[in-house]
Amino acid sequence: MALLGGIALLGFAAVTFIDAAFTGGPHTSIVSENPVGRYVRFEPGLISDALSGLAGMTAAVLGIVITVVSLLVQLTSERYSGVAQMFLRDRTNVVVMAYYVVTCVVGIAASLSLHGEFVPRATVLVMMCATGFGLIVMMLPYFAYVFRFLAPTNLVARIERQATEDVIEAATRGETDAVREGQAPAIAALDELTDITSNSISGKDKIIASRAVDAIKDFVIRYLEVKDRAQAGWFKIGSSIRGNPDFVAMDPESLGDLEADRTWLEWKALRQYLGIYAEAQAEMPDINYLIAIDTRYVGEAALARGDRAVVELAFRFMNSYLRAALNARAVRTAYNVLNQYRLLVEHMIKHGAEDVAVAGVRHMIYYGRTSYDMQLGFVTETVAYDVSALCELAHVLQPDSDLDDRMLAMFLELDQPLRVKRQESGLQGIRKAQIKLACYYLASGAVANAQQIANDMAGEDRDRLAVIRDQLTRVESKEFWEIIDRGRNFEYMPPRQREQMAQFFALLD
Repeated sequence: MALLGGIALLGFAAVTFIDAAFTGGPHTSIVSENPVGRYVRFEPGLISDALSGLAGMTAAVLGIVITVVSLLVQLTSERYSGVAQMFLRDRTNVVVMAYYVVTCVVGIAASLSLHGEFVPRATVLVMMCATGFGLIVMMLPYFAYVFRFLAPTNLVARIERQATEDVIEAATRGETDAVREGQAPAIAALDELTDITSNSISGKDKIIASRAVDAIKDFVIRYLEVKDRAQAGWFKIGSSIRGNPDFVAMDPESLGDLEADRTWLEWKALRQYLGIYAEAQAEMPDINYLIAIDTRYVGEAALARGDRAVVELAFRFMNSYLRAALNARAVRTAYNVLNQYRLLVEHMIKHGAEDVAVAGVRHMIYYGRTSYDMQLGFVTETVAYDVSALCELAHVLQPDSDLDDRMLAMFLELDQPLRVKRQESGLQGIRKAQIKLACYYLASGAVANAQQIANDMAGEDRDRLAVIRDQLTRVESKEFWEIIDRGRNFEYMPPRQREQMAQFFALLD
């Protein structure tokens, strides 16, 4: 208030000084008879009401602006929390409101500056221009700005951008107290984005929900880019966030692990993903696919920065997504999450993180067995084909490593419980994936690996294997006959690979 009052008084004093020194006084002394001069010949007795009206008109426009904006902000706040605070923090909104207030104050002061022998011509002209500017140039464009500001997608982007800027400033700041206090805005932004996502899911607004989910991913990735510059105190869970429900519910030892691994912020972000995942399971499963995709992006970004703790954290949450999908018996969700899981393991293989890739394959095998125990055989077959593809990739990219052999050994153990239980229907899909892999090995000259698969199948029923061979031979199109995200038929083999079937069955014989 003091700042606005001071600006108004200084502005009025400036134009009054110009009038006192140059433009004020009787019109006969300074005003010419040309059209412009006649226009600015202002008579004190005639313009007093007009000058007061300029200030009143500006005040009326300010009232219209406040009314419209307040209604829009209120309606938006009912759906998205934190909008009012965000609106008041925006510099453009503050500048516009300040402009109208200052103009009103200057107008009031100018209306009392008229005298019989003194006409403040510069002051009157300034008030005319300021009022016209507020009516023509500022009001309608500002309404357009407010509509854009309150657009849900722009709100999400603004929250993410502001949160990132706050985190970067707080984490890299030198003072310990300032670093700890800067943790709260980061948590508040993540909670706010989660609320927006939840409200959008309830309202069936897929676009906004998707943008909010992506905003959490963008926030984490941008944080990872500056994480190595953060102060040591930033990674300690301060008192301002220790009371957050996600941290209060954790065991003290687990909280200590988050501090030691320097991953409390990434854990909080992915924990928000897990909550959204559970909520969207029945209402909007497409959001779950996006969550898996964004979690993969976080894991890949963490590997690029050398942050193995965050990579392992990404895999843990991917495992949790799979468990939630299996518990809900959501086969399609599990199918799509496994696709992102495989892509994440592929990224680990391509960038030399062999230990993480092996752990990922081990988890895939576990969930493949678990899904079959839950009578979700299609998920088990999906695991088989995905692990087969990973073995092929490891064979190509890591020929001098034993990564391929370790993955193959785990792959051949996938069907062990099924053989004990004599669950032949599930075993058939796994055997198809193993035969495909064996044919790939033969086409690549890795006969020993193909022989290892053949030895594992030595006790199989020959009639069933003949049926599998016939089914694989008949698949000639790599495109599945339905629209799928993976875009490729599981059972398709390139011609050169399919030609090795005879050699593989000769190894069996």
